[in-house]
Amino acid sequence: MCFRSEGLLRDDNGMTTTGMVLALLITLSLVFTAAQVYRINSAAAEVQDVADATALAAENQVAEFMLVVRFCDAVVLTLSLTSAIVCSLGVAALCTPATAVLSEGLLSAGRHLIETRDAFAERAAIALNKLQEALPFFAAACAAGVATANSADSSGSDYVGIAVLVPSEGENIEAGTAEKAKQLLDDVDRQADDIRSKAREAEEASEEANRSKQRAFERDCGDNPAYCMYERAGHLAGLSGSENPLYENVDTWSFAVALDRAKAYYRQRLGMEVPDGPSYEDQARSALRTRFYRYVIDELKSAYVHESDDSFEARIPHVPTNTAQMRATSLYTDAAYPVTTALSGKPVMHAWAGCPEASDVVYLGSIQSLDIGDFETCPTCGFTVSSMGKVAAASSSIENGFEYHYEAVADEAEAYQKARKRADAPKAEVKHRVDDLFGKLLDVLKEAADKRIEASPPGRYGAIALVVNAGSTSSVGGFASGFASGGTLGPRAAVSAATLVDEGSDEGRTAINSALDGLRDSGGAVVGAAGIVLDAWSWLLVAYSDGQGAVIGAVKQGLNALPLVGASGLGTWASDKLKSAIESVGLQPVKVGALKPALVNTRHVADKGEGQFASGYLSVKRIVVEHPLMSTDLFSSLLTDVERMALEQVEGMGDSLEIASIELVGEGGLSIPITIPIPEEVKSQGIGAIQGIFDRVRSFYIETTGVRVWE
Repeated sequence: MCFRSEGLLRDDNGMTTTGMVLALLITLSLVFTAAQVYRINSAAAEVQDVADATALAAENQVAEFMLVVRFCDAVVLTLSLTSAIVCSLGVAALCTPATAVLSEGLLSAGRHLIETRDAFAERAAIALNKLQEALPFFAAACAAGVATANSADSSGSDYVGIAVLVPSEGENIEAGTAEKAKQLLDDVDRQADDIRSKAREAEEASEEANRSKQRAFERDCGDNPAYCMYERAGHLAGLSGSENPLYENVDTWSFAVALDRAKAYYRQRLGMEVPDGPSYEDQARSALRTRFYRYVIDELKSAYVHESDDSFEARIPHVPTNTAQMRATSLYTDAAYPVTTALSGKPVMHAWAGCPEASDVVYLGSIQSLDIGDFETCPTCGFTVSSMGKVAAASSSIENGFEYHYEAVADEAEAYQKARKRADAPKAEVKHRVDDLFGKLLDVLKEAADKRIEASPPGRYGAIALVVNAGSTSSVGGFASGFASGGTLGPRAAVSAATLVDEGSDEGRTAINSALDGLRDSGGAVVGAAGIVLDAWSWLLVAYSDGQGAVIGAVKQGLNALPLVGASGLGTWASDKLKSAIESVGLQPVKVGALKPALVNTRHVADKGEGQFASGYLSVKRIVVEHPLMSTDLFSSLLTDVERMALEQVEGMGDSLEIASIELVGEGGLSIPITIPIPEEVKSQGIGAIQGIFDRVRSFYIETTGVRVWE
């Protein structure tokens, strides 16, 4: 039999009871030790979470300030744009007598809007500058409130925190005055009476021209199915289709339609001309009608109608309707009639070569020679001076004749041309003046886009929070056992930073829309110029971020409210010109999204700062990183100047700060106050409490001498 020695820690199977006990004890020790480490680290890490929340709370004040700035910017910009639009609508209203009565109210409203814009911009700049000077205090107060609130959520914790904005001072806010808008209104005021007078003159002449055109339209085809050129051409010449078109209204009709119809009619009549009977008198009259038709066709070859929005030139020749009128035409002077010699020796003139008495023609003579000479009358054709004069006499004297209506159209064409010429000069003058004013409007709009309320406030780069947990926390907590000794965790500290990011949210637009609750309803209840002003401004504010589209929409809305249709066409021209001018500006959309605070590394914030705090913070952080066990007076060395700047401009503030009020249509009209509430933490804690927090944070390093304070 063989015996082996056996130890306390192993037997034949490789283990003993003693070994098992020791293994369990070591395992339990490690478990509880790891839990204790986790407990200590968790308790110590809570201060970092609080520091993060504190930094976000501080930077959120900057975000809210920027929301106010963007709203004020929206008011300034849209007031500038509204004043320019209302002024331009006033200019357009000068172009028609029907809207001229509104022009004075619109121009007055435009000037008041400019004054309102400048007054609001000045007051807003003052108030915003005051507000941004107090912003470091607001941020510190809100940060302290968040830190203190976390004490209630953690057993044994006593959080004290403060936040510093980087930079600690903002740049001065200015908006400037709308000088170009005032210059435009001054120019409009100087020219308004002349534009209004010339527009009235053009309108009266244009109305007379339109009456002539209406009468001509009725004589050409508007009176159908009663007698008119259209009906006569169809009945007498059998014309139809494109040679004899029918128009339903004067707006689509022109004098060229009547001219083309006459050309087609006389060509057709010439082609179908035959004697009414077998007699020589019938053949003579047919021959004279043929000559008459050829004469008219030749005359119509040189006829024309040139019409545009700005001019009208036409030549629609008259048809001789009697002997006196015939004497003024080539029918009277042309040598086209055969002349023979009578038995008496006197000359005889015949109506056409086919006359039986015209067998031995001596020469061709004219009606003029017949009129002044000593002629015998042909016994067969009976041709005299009045024979040709009678050809169109009958059809031009009664309404069933084509020439009766054609002559009326020719007369109205002359009257229309004269009236158009009387309207052309004042129309050209109005267009020249208005076009120049609309050109200056572009400068006004560009100035409005440039002179804005922009802010570079304290904390624009971010906020750095300094947080202390001055309370004592048990180091064992829920893990008290024989494996863990008692003790407490002493004061802990942490830093954090937050900066602003633009997430493109609609919060800014929502804030603007909320401020306009009821404005559209109020605008809709107001009539006249004041209603146009309210509608235009509310439209622009609601569509503030649409840029060019918002301005075009406001212009179209305003133009739709003005009955600019007139006989002269100046109102329509001004409307189109204004829309074209606005579309050429190219205004870019503006930012209305709310800025949001987001956590970042403290170095990213401090690197951008140029003040004592930022440079001091970077220096201290570098030392701590290089020598983590070195005691430092981080908070004490950085907060003294910050405290002083944060408390300036705060004393005397009430529960809210009024930025400015907007009065769109003068005293007694709609007034919209822009008021900013003071943060609740500022009101509840007060200056003294915030100063106490600065003192506590500043003195924290004394309690932590020799202990690593950076977490």
